[in-house]
Amino acid sequence: MQMKLEVVPLPVTDVDRAKAFYVDQVGFVADHDHRVSDELRFVQLTPPGSACSIVFGEGIVEMAPGTQKGVMMVIDDADAARAELLSRGVEVSEVDAQPWGRFVYFADPDGNTWALQQLPPRP
Repeated sequence: MQMKLEVVPLPVTDVDRAKAFYVDQVGFVADHDHRVSDELRFVQLTPPGSACSIVFGEGIVEMAPGTQKGVMMVIDDADAARAELLSRGVEVSEVDAQPWGRFVYFADPDGNTWALQQLPPRP
């Protein structure tokens, strides 16, 4: 059996604010924004180069806004990622160097948190 993780749901309070944050500040690509009905709006965004997207909207998730914690993405360069996010107005942590990688952290306007990991060099 083959399985692929392709979509991670995020609970948000304001769909337009979340979309602007992820597209304009973090740099995700807006794939879909469809209002299916008065109760259902589907917004799907993808980080550049990723096979996995995030989804949020109205009628999409049952989690409380801000409760998705520690979603992790792999990046090439923690310093460059931090600098780019800062230049886009994202509050981002200092680089946290660990034996298993270099990390930067940020949260969206609702408090959903992200970790960006630069993998250590492979032998």
